[in-house]
Amino acid sequence: MSEIRYNARSHVGHKRKINEDSVLALPAQNIWMVSDGMGGHDAGDYASRLIADRIAMIPEGLEPTERMHALRQAIHESHEIIIKEAEARGRGIIGATVAALMVANGHFVGLWAGDSRIYRLRNGQIEMLTTDHSAVAELVLSGQMTWDEAEQHPQSNAITRAVGVGETLELDKIRGEVLRGDRFLICSDGLTKYATFGILRAVLEREPLETVSGRLIEIALNGGGADNITVIVLDVL
Repeated sequence: MSEIRYNARSHVGHKRKINEDSVLALPAQNIWMVSDGMGGHDAGDYASRLIADRIAMIPEGLEPTERMHALRQAIHESHEIIIKEAEARGRGIIGATVAALMVANGHFVGLWAGDSRIYRLRNGQIEMLTTDHSAVAELVLSGQMTWDEAEQHPQSNAITRAVGVGETLELDKIRGEVLRGDRFLICSDGLTKYATFGILRAVLEREPLETVSGRLIEIALNGGGADNITVIVLDVL
């Protein structure tokens, strides 16, 4: 079994009064998650916290396949609960993105909905493992712009999929091998608005685990910090 160390931080940013992001680390289950709430105060923060709380209820000691199914089920249960809560409040959309990473037996599984992201740095190369569910993602996938350019697009905040939004939640999944020396980044879009692939690669290559999350948040704050910023960095030893 690979040993994993991690560093996680969240910051409200310069412009928001409430942090609608949630961050969760379950090292005993090798599960880490970032969720970015939408719907405003007492709605977006409710949604992201609910997802974190449901995932945190996954019991320890499950076999990897059972644990992955429990992770998926917790997110789908959150979807149903958030929909019912929005109906009970009689208000508009309440929802949240989710990006969750699980590691077991030398492999990883990533589950996501929305535009929170999972990256991997391996041998000096950075790769975005997720694909945003957003209005501008199709422009990127069709080759009309890069992900860095998409972050500056006027419609960059228009996500097309989220937990609690729509009748049925469709989670995307990616899996792959974990190698010693891999460094994973899970983050909300409050970071990627200000950190290009080049910036992320440079910081993830240079900074030790103890300071890397703080440095990434500092970059976002120096860039404007208009949104909440949440970062988890994991090192595979």
